[in-house]
Amino acid sequence: MLRRREPVPFAFIAETDRFRSNVTPPPRERASAGQIAGRWLLGLTIIAGIVGSLVLGMPALSQHNLSTQNQQSQAADNR
Repeated sequence: MLRRREPVPFAFIAETDRFRSNVTPPPRERASAGQIAGRWLLGLTIIAGIVGSLVLGMPALSQHNLSTQNQQSQAADNR
């Protein structure tokens, strides 16, 4: 069977901004040296992967390809 909730007066909902909690949350736990080192290592690994992919990918994306230059020079020699 369904229960009906009690109606909430709209004035109470409108005034909720005034009822802030005065309890401060506990301070954040400081990261240990191992956690900080792990974060740095993860960041460096990601950056190294991006740089490595750019270094390996840039020759493939270059406009001047050596194989097309060789083919053109061979075609010129056969004339």
